[in-house]
Amino acid sequence: MPQWVPAFAFKEAARIRYTLAAWCCRPRDGTVKQSAGLNDNGSGRTQNEASRAMQFHVVSGNAVRAPSDCAVVGVYEGGVLATATRDLDRLLDGRLSALVKRGDFAGKLGETLLVLDLPKGAPARALLVGLGDKSAFGRRQLRRAVTAALQAVIRTATRSATLSVAGEAVGGLDAYARGRLVAELASLALYRIPDLKTTARPQPPVLESVTLPVADARSARAAERGVKHGAAIAVGVRQARDLANLPANVCTPTYLANAARSLGKRHRKLKVTVHGPAQIKRLKMGALLAVTRGSGEPAQLIVIEYRGARTGGPPLALIGKGITFDSGGISLKDPAGMDEMKFDMGGAASVLGALAAAAELALPINLVGIVAACENMPDGRAVKPGDIVTTMSGQTVEILNTDAEGRLILCDAITYSRRFKPDLVLDIATLTGACVVALGPHMSGIMTPHDRLAAQLLAASARADDGAWRLPLTEEYAEPLKSNFADFANVAGREGGAVIAAAFLGKFAQDLNWAHLDIAGTAYVGGAQKSGTGRPVPLLVDFLIARAGV
Repeated sequence: MPQWVPAFAFKEAARIRYTLAAWCCRPRDGTVKQSAGLNDNGSGRTQNEASRAMQFHVVSGNAVRAPSDCAVVGVYEGGVLATATRDLDRLLDGRLSALVKRGDFAGKLGETLLVLDLPKGAPARALLVGLGDKSAFGRRQLRRAVTAALQAVIRTATRSATLSVAGEAVGGLDAYARGRLVAELASLALYRIPDLKTTARPQPPVLESVTLPVADARSARAAERGVKHGAAIAVGVRQARDLANLPANVCTPTYLANAARSLGKRHRKLKVTVHGPAQIKRLKMGALLAVTRGSGEPAQLIVIEYRGARTGGPPLALIGKGITFDSGGISLKDPAGMDEMKFDMGGAASVLGALAAAAELALPINLVGIVAACENMPDGRAVKPGDIVTTMSGQTVEILNTDAEGRLILCDAITYSRRFKPDLVLDIATLTGACVVALGPHMSGIMTPHDRLAAQLLAASARADDGAWRLPLTEEYAEPLKSNFADFANVAGREGGAVIAAAFLGKFAQDLNWAHLDIAGTAYVGGAQKSGTGRPVPLLVDFLIARAGV
């Protein structure tokens, strides 16, 4: 008999309750427009908040007879049945193997086939999922297979599913990693964009319970831990995606600030402080103030402190770029694709998501999240190419290109982080198109002069399946930033643009244990499938889990 271990439950969007109830946006002319569906205080309701709880169960032993509406089992190309599939096939008197032999299912990676009308004593349904070439089956193939299976399951009336396919042997993938993978991918499959369509919404999936079979009781304990971590990461990813997917006339700097306040109300270990334009001016954040001059939306400096360690100690600082819309300013962007510039706050969204996950897990570490939030817009007051500004650090910058605004707000945020005496500083930003050219949409760019920190971030990237690649950052890259009129300029030539941007930030991170993550290619998908991805929340949370030692 299988040994059942306690279930884990988490609310869809757990305590992330950005209830989108009734929002208002204030145009530049001062009038107020009302629209149903959203709330500018960050507490509105999203369709990702389900009233039911998603249950995750871990079972050790043979799970074929485990109570379930749907058994999800795998088939390799060439008609090779996976181990659990053979067990289920025996229970079904060879029905699955006969189906494969007839050529009704080829086992191609991600292919699915639903088998109905199973006999009494068997699950109500069986879902075959293709695993591809057995000799090439690895971690990526497992993720694709489990994702395809979950997407197929939620299109049915299945309320409970047993993912035996997630137990397939993969080198280097232990029970902890499987539990985490299942929890993360289940959330991903259930995610729905918080759109503002007026048409009737489709009924949400009815899937309520997912069971993960593992080999033994020891593996079950590891899988429980993985499920717990994966569920928290999913909370953070949903938080980041929901914020990023909102339109820029809704997710303004003020909306981000109120979203942070709502997060603070849900977790007592979070302390949220928001500085408005007057306080930012008193802090002498000349670079941040320069970027926001052309916008009618007030800038916000959002500070979220998390005290999870029992003893005091320096925090780890996460700094997020929060440009809620980037027109380029006077250095105006090309109109094509400008709508996607609502995603330029992906760094801010990932910081809020990582802090939400850390609070869910009650990680025993100290953190501070700092989000510099504003718009970059052109008007008669906007900063101009050639203007010189004095940053919070006292250094002066000649602004040669107003569309290189992210580094300007981040440099003041990095300087601000020093007051917390952080153990290390990570800034996360959709910073440069050059990084997209270099790495495409698959990898985030990591730039740091600190080899140990780079290795830790790359290890977190690998564990989290959240790809990242280290780019060089040496003093030669700062040379082109020389200016005749200020301490340095904000841009240089096109060559090495992603690293030159990091070199600019490095001028404000002297003596800090600091790394820069450029997520311009990974924070969102453009084109017809336009959507925020929630990256690099998995990488960040894995990094925090490792630092906390839990």
